[in-house]
Amino acid sequence: MQPLKTIFMFSGQGSQYYRMGEPLYEGNEVFRHWMDRLDSHARVLCGSSIVSLVYDPARSRSDTFARTPLSGLAIFMVEYAMAKALEAAHVHADLTLGASLGSYAAAAVAGAISPENALATILRQARVMEQHCPPGGMLAVVADPSLYDMPEIATRADLAAVNFSSHFVVAGLDAALDEVERFLDARTVPYQRLPVTHAFHSRWIDAAGQPLRACFDALPMGPARVPVVCCARATEYGRLPGDFFWHVVRDPIAFPAAVQRLEAREPFHYLDIGPSGTLAAFLRYLLPSGSASRIGKVLSPLGGELKSFDQVTAA
Repeated sequence: MQPLKTIFMFSGQGSQYYRMGEPLYEGNEVFRHWMDRLDSHARVLCGSSIVSLVYDPARSRSDTFARTPLSGLAIFMVEYAMAKALEAAHVHADLTLGASLGSYAAAAVAGAISPENALATILRQARVMEQHCPPGGMLAVVADPSLYDMPEIATRADLAAVNFSSHFVVAGLDAALDEVERFLDARTVPYQRLPVTHAFHSRWIDAAGQPLRACFDALPMGPARVPVVCCARATEYGRLPGDFFWHVVRDPIAFPAAVQRLEAREPFHYLDIGPSGTLAAFLRYLLPSGSASRIGKVLSPLGGELKSFDQVTAA
């Protein structure tokens, strides 16, 4: 039997937390090297240390980490360093897949953009959105996505993602999301406000359309060493189109459609590189019955990263 091809999966905003990857930072030389190397570049860009912020001893994993744009830089750094640590342990990606902000790490690990240019563009994107977009947020709802069609939700928020048959995400302005939460509370529907400061993947990004496109146009891109799977369009690219990152930030996330397309081709080893193992959790609901695909992850807010790393690299 042929070995399964490996897909490195990278999650986006909302998956971050303080102390993410700390056991690896302390115990894995390659992970620490890349975190420190990227941190040196980030300090030049934003004037502060992302490593010191993420691993601040005064912070716990349960503290809310919503400091845009710093959280975006932190997610990228952790994901890229995690991928490089796996590569050093002879675990390599045959494809990369990025959801939302995770598309930067997917593109960088695939070689389509440099990690330094990725950091600079993430920071520029965040600053453009702070300048042009109204404050907003995103709400993960544990219910059938058909609930979104209720006017109490649909008239106040946009559908940002359908993750599986009982989990979807909406995006909107803060006051409108407060009303959506009251509606969900009245129906005893579980939900969680994500730690983000804007309504990504919604009409409220359009106000920044022109400056964001200019920001992305300035990002140097080349051919990828391995294909990049886009979760905005459920499409696989060998070379990223010029409008790739615009659609990443503006369009709804199409992770289930991307997985369906991949599974129709062949089984894979899906390896979640993100901080929270979010995409791995979604996959458990998405893979068809009888699929020969495998799911793995390393990082988790519950800990155990060094053991998980050893298990993944020994497989």
